[in-house]
Amino acid sequence: MTTDARASAPPDPRALSAGELRACYRTMLAVRWFEEEVMRLFQQGHVAGTTHLCIGQEAVSAGVETALREDDLVAATYRGHGQALARGVDLEALAAEMLGRKTGVCGGRAGSMNVVDLSRNLLGCFGIIGGTLATAIGAGLSVKGSGRVAVAYFGDGTTNHGYFHECLNFAKVQELPVLFVCENNGYGEFTPWREVTAGSDLLARAEVFGIPAESADGMDVRDVARVAHAAVARARDGQGPQFIEAVTYRFVGHSRSDPGAYRPPGELERWKERDPLLVARQALIEDLGVPAEEVDADEQAVQRQVAGGFEAALAAAPADPARPATAYAHA
Repeated sequence: MTTDARASAPPDPRALSAGELRACYRTMLAVRWFEEEVMRLFQQGHVAGTTHLCIGQEAVSAGVETALREDDLVAATYRGHGQALARGVDLEALAAEMLGRKTGVCGGRAGSMNVVDLSRNLLGCFGIIGGTLATAIGAGLSVKGSGRVAVAYFGDGTTNHGYFHECLNFAKVQELPVLFVCENNGYGEFTPWREVTAGSDLLARAEVFGIPAESADGMDVRDVARVAHAAVARARDGQGPQFIEAVTYRFVGHSRSDPGAYRPPGELERWKERDPLLVARQALIEDLGVPAEEVDADEQAVQRQVAGGFEAALAAAPADPARPATAYAHA
C-alpha cells in the first residue's frame, strides 16, 4: 500500500483516541515497573515462591481491557500480574500480595500465581496451564444472554492440551460469550512453539470449530484494542465465542530461575526494538500530537505510584496465617 493510499483510507472507528492511548500507556508503564520491582525484591529475598513476569507483553491485556466493561469476567494466567493491574486491581494491594503482607488483595496468602479479586471480576490467576479456559466457560454459561462477556487468557503452549479443544468445542456448541486470548510469546516455557505444534498457525485451531479468529500485533496496544473491540462486540451481540492470537514476546525468562539461554542470538534484541512501551510513546507523540512533556509527566506520575505502592506494601504487617485467602478474595 502506498503512503497516499494509507492517508486516504477512512479512519478506523475503533482507533484509540489520544486520551485512551494515554490511559493504556499508563497501564503498561505500571505493569512494566511493577514487574521490574517484583524481580528486584525477589532477588533480595522479599518475594516467596516463584514468579512469572510479563515484561514485554504489557500491550495485550492493556489493549483487551479497552473493549471490556467492569462487569465482564476475566480469568488470568500464572503470568497474570499485568492482567490483574489492567483489570483494575489495586497496585498497592497487589504488591502487598507479592510480599505476603496482610494488606494484600488476598491477605498475602495467594502469592504470585493465584491472585483473585472478585470486586474487579478477576476470577483468578491460575497456576494450572490452561486453567483459565474452563473457568471462562463456566463464567460464559453464567452470563449468556446478559450482554456480558468472559475472557480467558492463556499461552501458546495451552493449545496443545486436550481440554483446549474440549473447551473451544463446548463454547461454540453453546454459543457462549467467551473471548479466548492466546498470548503467543513464541515459547512454551523453554521450547519454541513451532517445534512442538503441528500446523501452520494457531488461528486454524479455533476456526475449525467455527470460531472467528484474528491475529493482533501484541507489541502494539492499538492493534490489540482494534481486534479486541471487534471480537467483544460480536460476543456481546450473541455471536458466540471469539478467538484472538496476540503475537508478543517476553523479555525475561519463563520464570525467575530461567536465564533464557535457549534464545537464538539477537532474537531478544530484535523484539526489544518494538518494545510496546516505545511503540505507544511514539504513537502518542508522533501520530496523535501529544506533547512530549505531557507524556513525560504521565511517566513520572506512574513512577511515583509504583514506588509508593511498594513502599506501603513493604511497611505492612505479614499475612495472618489464621485467616484463609478466600476471606479476602471474596470481600
